[in-house]
Amino acid sequence: MSQPIYKRVLLKASGEALMGSQGFGIDVEVADRIASDIADACAMGVEVGVVVGGGNIFRGVAVASKGGDRVTGDHMGMLGTVINALALATSLRKLDIETVVLSAVAMPEICESFSQRRTLHHMAQGRVVIFAGGTGNPFFTTDSAAALRAAEIGAEAIFKGTQVDGIYSADPKKDPTATRFETLTHSEVLDKGLAVMDVAAVALARENSIPIVVFSIHEKGGFAQILTGGGRKTIVSDN
Repeated sequence: MSQPIYKRVLLKASGEALMGSQGFGIDVEVADRIASDIADACAMGVEVGVVVGGGNIFRGVAVASKGGDRVTGDHMGMLGTVINALALATSLRKLDIETVVLSAVAMPEICESFSQRRTLHHMAQGRVVIFAGGTGNPFFTTDSAAALRAAEIGAEAIFKGTQVDGIYSADPKKDPTATRFETLTHSEVLDKGLAVMDVAAVALARENSIPIVVFSIHEKGGFAQILTGGGRKTIVSDN
């Protein structure tokens, strides 16, 4: 097996990825496949932290757009990320991968609360750590949570699993002339308004010199392949 380029990474998986072909909720087969990809990375000796979104269950901005309270909506969205984190943890444990869920919102009967010290301890023990509850604050996306957790754990890269195999000049599903970028800088992503992660997340990654690797989360084995330098992806880096 090829040697991985990165020793410790943060994988950001969208909630929508867990839906599969369903219109809502969690497709267990998809969760199992993503867990298998993470297990492949672990087998190479890569330490993996995971942030999972909650869009397959609830989006706080949906409440605000209809005149509801954004703070309450975001709290509901955070609960959705906990549900997804528990589902992914279950899939990983079926593969005998030691996994712990740490939530930014305290719910001790369900999972441990997040702290940097606790996270680093679990990762040092070889466990996959899934971060739930976003940042624990309203008005921040799970993309921002991914960049924040990546900085806190000293991740060497953020792997953003998306619906397509990299960053394109336009939505390739809508524009057949869209071109895929091989590499970009953080500043180019911000200047071009490329919607791969929100502005706060990209800025935080830039400030902490963390590359962002964008790839298709639907490509079985793609995560491990890219970890060893292969596969189709876009790398956002200032180096």
